[in-house]
Amino acid sequence: MIQNYVKGTAYVFIDASNIYHSQKKLGWRIGFQRLKEYLTKDINLGSIYFYTAYDPDYHRQRKFLDLLEIIGYIVRKKKVKFIKDSNLEEGGFHKGNLDVELTIDAVHNCDNFQTFILFSGDSDFEALLKYMKAHRKNCIVVSTKDHVSIELLKQAKFIDLKKLKSEIELKDG
Repeated sequence: MIQNYVKGTAYVFIDASNIYHSQKKLGWRIGFQRLKEYLTKDINLGSIYFYTAYDPDYHRQRKFLDLLEIIGYIVRKKKVKFIKDSNLEEGGFHKGNLDVELTIDAVHNCDNFQTFILFSGDSDFEALLKYMKAHRKNCIVVSTKDHVSIELLKQAKFIDLKKLKSEIELKDG
């Protein structure tokens, strides 16, 4: 399906936090090995980036990120910060945003691809999509209907994750 919208070499940029919330809404998880195989089979994949906040003490997450790197993802990570907020019952919240890092990588690599694929529904990426379009890039946004902003829908071809389930769902076992 995605191959119908890709022109030339494609670079993929995955906003892990945003996609995590989409997966929770869908009730199934992406198998990132399967995702990479699907993309490699159907399009000319240049690079695939994965952006995430991480907890260095969380062993399962470290193993997962190591596995992504082993299978060919470029992993960009930032340690989760605790932001104090006396107005919250818990005293604060955890935060780790990598929108700037994703944007820098996309702009830096702009000459290396013809198709920009963004796995995120975050409206913060509207300016990046406009930049890519101004540089004559084919833009695709992959997310879910409930987690994609109207700003992104106006700037790119939208592919609902639900339509990719049979190809990319994590299979247990």
